Amino acid sequence: MLSKSEIKYIQSLFQKKFRDTENCYLAEGPKIVDEALKTPGVTVKKVWALEQWIQIHAVLHPQTDITAVAAFELEKISQLKTPNEVVALIEKPPHNSAPDCRTSLVLALDGIQDPGNLGTIVRIADWFGVPGIVCSLDCADVYNSKVVQATMGSLFRIPVIYAGLSAWLQDQNEVPVYGAVLDGTPLGKSAPATSGVLVIGNESKGIRKEVTACITEKITIERIGGAESLNAAVATGILLSHLKL
Repeated sequence: MLSKSEIKYIQSLFQKKFRDTENCYLAEGPKIVDEALKTPGVTVKKVWALEQWIQIHAVLHPQTDITAVAAFELEKISQLKTPNEVVALIEKPPHNSAPDCRTSLVLALDGIQDPGNLGTIVRIADWFGVPGIVCSLDCADVYNSKVVQATMGSLFRIPVIYAGLSAWLQDQNEVPVYGAVLDGTPLGKSAPATSGVLVIGNESKGIRKEVTACITEKITIERIGGAESLNAAVATGILLSHLKL
């Protein structure tokens, strides 16, 4: 049986300020928690799970602190509409520096505020072998539960840092900075990128002016139909599928 103080502590991590204070976040569901437990470098501090999950996994992870909970207790500590077997407390990784954009293409996100979009972009970055992501300070919190769920475990492999984006980009003066804009070079005519930064803008406003000023390679995903715009995560997938060839 979980104590009231333990439930209160877990629930406090639903909020960013407490995740920052405790330097921890929550992950839920068998797939994501399994991914965390088997990924080198990920510190799973505690697991709360239904007995059915424990029977399968406890023997595989004997060093992990696992506590059995009842279904009604899982509901209290879950942020999902339908709680799914297991909740894990994970320590935030010590990502203190940005990935090296001189040797690979790095993503920079400007004001991506939708948690689902951010999580999907992290997953796309993992698929295409992007070594890390730099987020503007007003992006959604990558440790928000909706973001964590949308990454489907890719968060454990992709470093994500937050920085003043325009200032950070100004320091990347040795590499090309790509950005999708309306008046750019058609993507089909752009050469693959072996290094540099790809900037993805806000879902509705695009890339802000001070960040656009840092772009050295303007590119455009050519529109064929009548849609006004592309979802930020969809655009990221299209751009990376070409630039990472």
